[in-house]
Amino acid sequence: MGSKWRKAKLALGLNTCLYIPKTLEDSPATASASTVTGGRFFDAVSLSPTTPNRNSDCHVDMPTTPTPSSSGLRMPKHHNSKSSKSTCAICLMSMKPGQGHAIFTAECSHSFHFNCITSNVKHGNQICPVCRAKWKEIPFQSPLTDISQPRSRNGQVHWPQHDAWMTVVRQVPPARLDTNRNISNLFQTVEPSVFDDDEVVDHRPMGSQKNSSTDATNHHPMGTIEVKTWPEISAVTKSASHNNFAVLVHLKAPHAVGLLNQSGMPVTGQNSRAPVDLVTVLDVSGSMAGTKLALLKRAMGFVIQNLGPADRLSVIAFSSTARRLFPLRRMSDTGKQEALQAVNSLSSNGGTNIAEALKKSAKIMTDRKWKNPVSSIILLSDGQDTYTINSPNVAATQTNYRSLLPACMQRNAASSGLHIPVHAFGFGADHDAVSMHSISETSGGTFSFIEAENVIQDAFAQCIGGLLSVVVQELRVEVECVHPVLRLNSIKSGSYNASLASDNRSGNIEVGDLYADEERDFLVMLDIPADRSSNDMMTLIKVKCTYKDPTQSDNLDFVTLDHIDDVKIERPDTIGQLIVSMEVDKQRNRLQSAEAMAEARSAAENGDLAAAVSVLERCRKKLSETVSAKAGDRLCLALDAELKEMQERMANRRVYETSGRAYVLSGLSSHSWQRATARGDSTDSTSLIQAYQTPSMFDMVSRSQTMYLGSPAPRPPLRPLRSFPARQQPR
Repeated sequence: MGSKWRKAKLALGLNTCLYIPKTLEDSPATASASTVTGGRFFDAVSLSPTTPNRNSDCHVDMPTTPTPSSSGLRMPKHHNSKSSKSTCAICLMSMKPGQGHAIFTAECSHSFHFNCITSNVKHGNQICPVCRAKWKEIPFQSPLTDISQPRSRNGQVHWPQHDAWMTVVRQVPPARLDTNRNISNLFQTVEPSVFDDDEVVDHRPMGSQKNSSTDATNHHPMGTIEVKTWPEISAVTKSASHNNFAVLVHLKAPHAVGLLNQSGMPVTGQNSRAPVDLVTVLDVSGSMAGTKLALLKRAMGFVIQNLGPADRLSVIAFSSTARRLFPLRRMSDTGKQEALQAVNSLSSNGGTNIAEALKKSAKIMTDRKWKNPVSSIILLSDGQDTYTINSPNVAATQTNYRSLLPACMQRNAASSGLHIPVHAFGFGADHDAVSMHSISETSGGTFSFIEAENVIQDAFAQCIGGLLSVVVQELRVEVECVHPVLRLNSIKSGSYNASLASDNRSGNIEVGDLYADEERDFLVMLDIPADRSSNDMMTLIKVKCTYKDPTQSDNLDFVTLDHIDDVKIERPDTIGQLIVSMEVDKQRNRLQSAEAMAEARSAAENGDLAAAVSVLERCRKKLSETVSAKAGDRLCLALDAELKEMQERMANRRVYETSGRAYVLSGLSSHSWQRATARGDSTDSTSLIQAYQTPSMFDMVSRSQTMYLGSPAPRPPLRPLRSFPARQQPR
């Protein structure tokens, strides 16, 4: 009977829903389970799309138009009435799943047999038979839909031509059954107990993969890290001692060198870069309904479009529970198509369980059979964890924040830990900025504050612009005193782990990954004693770097840089006017500004906003009197603008609670890691708060903005706030 009904539907053109063919691994048990759940596509408990029902042959509830203006993006919630779910209001017959009937759920939440409602619409009725609501989108009858040619109800494609997400879907051919894929079906109903179903990685260099846009040909090896050092002053008299003498160690990662065409120009998107394993953890709780969810889907579409065929992606959606939509899958044409379909199927409902979502993301990373050189997790939420953080005690709450992140993902975990950064994005005014900042800080990631809903895609673009340009991994910087009378006092390294040897003669900094062209600055503080017996020149320290090159397939060997020039100063009997290093001065300004931000935040959290504003004002005044500020250094100008913005966001308690706290924490995250974060207008090309944005990040943000503006923003000078001429000024 089922087979006859299926043939009849095809003949009548009733089978208009999206059909995803099942893989050969699908068992009869799975098919049976999908029959039971097939009619509950919008149920909040099932966050991932269900397996296609072989009896109904379709999923009528899946939206196919992921644009913010489409009602297909705003997934309707179930009506509270039990009878409206179980009985079709047109034929008054049962609508229990598994009876061989496709079920259509309208935007007003009422459900009907699909053949009943299409017949009703065919006769001109475009309002709900139950609540009389006028529908914006109605079911239609046509032959089996080709997902590569999406149609509106009148059969015309109506996606915006500039929408890059939809361009991917239009270009991708219909999905085909691939018997060589040893991965589970995308639309699964039951998750496996072990997430070892990841797709095998592609070990070919990104630049060697097939691309019809070039017959390129010239592959240039990656350069090495650039290391420079500056003492804070050039001389200390023999009779004088100088405690906390600063030596700046400056690092700059090599360029993202890729393939060149016959004209010698780089081929866009074909850099010989390290492939990425990326897990995105997305909040789809009830508060994400409407525009937020629509913009999140668009942003995820941009991410998917810009991943390469060797990159792998997995998506976790969470509300009251968390669910993996699909395993780590290569972003080939087919992989992108299926990922887009899965993301577009998301609906919003329920609470916020961040801890379970992060636990599941850690499980994906620990259980995977294969690994790409770069691994990262992106977390987005607009609310507060309502399941783990429940203690009113402040001290206990701080401890609970750490409990949101699995122990294996914390930076201080044993050497067997994952060491995978979580880049957290707080969305809107109601998210828990403290917990999101804690998650990112504990894992080694950054925290971004998405204040305006429409910049979510730019924020994601900036993040993946960095992740897709990793050129250095496991970077370790070692410093050692050369002259026997010298001792290290401390190393100013922000959030990077730094340690000193027991005799204070040497120390090291664990830097980790660097994006292409990314810079790091560390101040090594020395105690220089008086020494009348010393020569006229004193060698202070020597610097050594070791790291791995992730662009090499066999990146097991470390690259060592130990031919760096030693740092020396003069030790004369007398000295004239002292010369201050501009580079050291502006890095001191950066560190002092970050310390002022932390102090102001502490005062604000204790309820004293006036004291917080005063702390920032004193820092601004002190900053303006420094040598580098007087010389017009752009980094100092940016720091002053940032401090002023924080003062304004601490004007009163309401402003601080809604945006000030998140803005300050995002700033602290950026300065402590010396890495770009999104906050306020920081992704705007005219913003001063771009001190850490790399060219790769800028290019990706420009690509995102071009989707809407139609033309790329003008590119500013390379590294405008970080690269400062090595000039010196009299003290």
